[in-house]
Amino acid sequence: MPHDDFPVGSVWLVGAGPGDPDLLTRKAMRLIEAADIVYHDALVGPGVLALIPRGVERVSVGKRAGRHSKDQASIDAMLVAAVRRGRRVVRLKGGDPSMFGRSAEEMTALRDAGFLVQVCPGVTAASAAAASAGVSLSLRGLAREVRFVTAHSRNGAALDLDWASLASPGATLAFYMGRGAAGEIAQRLIAAGLDRATPVLIACNVSLANEKRLSTRLDLLDIATRAFADGAPTLILIGEAVRVEDNTPMAAPSGTFAHR
Repeated sequence: MPHDDFPVGSVWLVGAGPGDPDLLTRKAMRLIEAADIVYHDALVGPGVLALIPRGVERVSVGKRAGRHSKDQASIDAMLVAAVRRGRRVVRLKGGDPSMFGRSAEEMTALRDAGFLVQVCPGVTAASAAAASAGVSLSLRGLAREVRFVTAHSRNGAALDLDWASLASPGATLAFYMGRGAAGEIAQRLIAAGLDRATPVLIACNVSLANEKRLSTRLDLLDIATRAFADGAPTLILIGEAVRVEDNTPMAAPSGTFAHR
């Protein structure tokens, strides 16, 4: 097949989506099939990795919760070295490459080295979690904005966020990598004025067969996350739009729990 948009000696940053291979875009699948080598994150689902054709080299460069296999500078150098050898390189990232995926650093490193780099977007975890739960991230009259926030901080430092702005009752907040910071998130939002009873949806292993979700409230977020998440990749959605009983027209699917 022709590879007009994927010449040798070029790189695509490809969004793998939240894990379910059926949520890959057709373009993502085509680029994976055309690649010579795929560098993938730890959060890329096993079903997606299974779609990498036999004969395509695959390299894990994943970083997970303190178990860092490669630092970012090393990953940048690996990408540059591969494309310098004239290979078609796919950098496969969980979710969407531009959503807390360190894509800016990698694009800069590749462009500074003189190589073509392009981006194929993917379905981000917040969208997939809302779809699984049967809720909307926005809600007319109640949630007019959606805020995407990374809850990852360096070496356990406090989250440096504008909590007063985030505590808007008219927003839906999506906290990525929020498991370890759940207590601080709840404490800071309540201190900034957000109602303690604000609905929360905790989603683990979003879109995978072992996905599970817990509906709770803001003042119970810390204890609920510690009891429920159990080390799994976790997304936290906060706001009136995710009040499950108000927005789900069907029975709750298996793996969904309520805690109020």
